[in-house]
Amino acid sequence: MKKIIYALMLVFVLGVSANTVSASENNKPKTELTAEQKAQLDKIVNRVEEIRKMDKSNLTRAEKKALRKELREMKEQARVLDRGVYLSVGAIIIIILLLIIIL
Repeated sequence: MKKIIYALMLVFVLGVSANTVSASENNKPKTELTAEQKAQLDKIVNRVEEIRKMDKSNLTRAEKKALRKELREMKEQARVLDRGVYLSVGAIIIIILLLIIIL
């Protein structure tokens, strides 16, 4: 029974790590934001905060849909502007498995 569990775990880890390796090859070097990009990012953040504080109970269905669409567009713009460090799901699973094995 132990051999089956270890074999399945090995297959799972290798399958996930193959996806992680292929994903890491597409990394672009991180560049510093220009003043214009920082201003645009600040504008997006302020608008999102404004929408969060807004009382949405009085809005119609169409207005709520428009707000959701606007938020999705702003999220995409912010993702393009602000390149952060993200962990893939595979990396998180590998870290958890290593912690379980070690502890």
